[in-house]
Amino acid sequence: MKSAKPYIEKNKQRFLDELIELLKIPSISADSAYKKDVIKTAEAIKKSLEKAGCDTVEICETAGYPIVYGEKIIDKKLPTILVYGHYDVQPPDPLDLWDSPPFEPVIKKTKLHPEGAIFARGSCDDKGQLYMHVKALEYMTSTKQLPCNVKFMIEGEEEVGSKSLGDFVSKNKKKLANDVILISDTGMIAKDVPSITTGLRGLSYVEVEVTGPNRDLHSGLYGGAVANPINILAKMIASLHDKNNHITIPGFYDDVEKLSKKEREKMAEAPFNLKDYEKALDIDAVYGEKGYSTNERNSIRPTLDVNGIWGGYIGEGAKTVIASQAFAKISMRLVPNQDWKKITELFKKHFESIAPEGVRVKVTPHHGGQAYVTPIDSLGYKAAEKAYEETFGKTPIPQRSGGSIPIVALFEKELKSKTILMGFGLDSDAIHSPNEHFGIWNYLKGIETIPQFYHFFTEMSK
Repeated sequence: MKSAKPYIEKNKQRFLDELIELLKIPSISADSAYKKDVIKTAEAIKKSLEKAGCDTVEICETAGYPIVYGEKIIDKKLPTILVYGHYDVQPPDPLDLWDSPPFEPVIKKTKLHPEGAIFARGSCDDKGQLYMHVKALEYMTSTKQLPCNVKFMIEGEEEVGSKSLGDFVSKNKKKLANDVILISDTGMIAKDVPSITTGLRGLSYVEVEVTGPNRDLHSGLYGGAVANPINILAKMIASLHDKNNHITIPGFYDDVEKLSKKEREKMAEAPFNLKDYEKALDIDAVYGEKGYSTNERNSIRPTLDVNGIWGGYIGEGAKTVIASQAFAKISMRLVPNQDWKKITELFKKHFESIAPEGVRVKVTPHHGGQAYVTPIDSLGYKAAEKAYEETFGKTPIPQRSGGSIPIVALFEKELKSKTILMGFGLDSDAIHSPNEHFGIWNYLKGIETIPQFYHFFTEMSK
């Protein structure tokens, strides 16, 4: 396949302008106030796929937000690649920490991105990376170089647990039939160190509620005589880790995959500078489970983290109360062999068991998903490896990610096909955080590399 560089250079400004327009739409799936914007984004994706060359594009209604499905079938005898992505984004809060409004995209130069980066919510996760695939298709159809069939499945609920996707996949197996699934919702080690994500952690997400007295009480009249739900919740959460930051839930580690010394040594070959890592986060030391490196802690080991905690009075000034209730949201990142439903049940049973007298505890599961590993000897991985070698001039490093894309395990179960994770973001892109951004170089490099995957996968499938 010819290099896409000339086509990209010729259309560079248009590619940027189109992405910027997409980023202006606040498609926040977690907040129902933005329902019209989420649906508007689905319609925009539909139009983009049609312009890029899909013969059929439809907006498929679900119990939640719609799924955009598109396809370009050139010969049923040829391989079929299914591209998955999501058009919804995380809430932008806290707004006061953004240097520019989250839905007013701006291009700014940074140390890592001297050519500029697009600052906006969803720029890297996942609108920017999704749109690379749309433009890659445009390139292949416009230059008549599409070597195989392609299907797109773009959802609007990934940031809230892909609630409707499982039902859609199970009901549309024939429509979604493919030889490999391609996703760009991950990252790479560095611009000069390409990598392919081969593993994703699973997820169990719960909300906990501790209730004490039937109303907020005066802390002077009742303090010391009545259980304080906030104090109790803080103690319960603190007890979930021991002094070595090992999770204390009975049975939590029973099914954890144990990597061999050789595998851990291979992982350690990936470039990593601890001082740079600490500097980028403005911390003076890393923190985590004893006996594991930083890169192991955030990829091959399970975790438990509080994502939010609240209760009582948090307004300006003082209000001396003992709150009636306290709440927290807790996520557990899981590794291969850990079943998220089993872990959720273990958490619930343990958390309820450690509650002292005087309070009532409620655990509400939200969503979750299984961990996933892509074999590096699979056809899809080999094709991706060749694609990176073609455009980066280097062999990519296989890398496990600490993040979760719960639907990947679902795809393998329902569609019986492997998933290849070709991400072009960087750890510094601040996804889910204020000032999220995506490098222009990374965006265009993705558009250049993706067509090569199509080429090599088709060639290797013969």
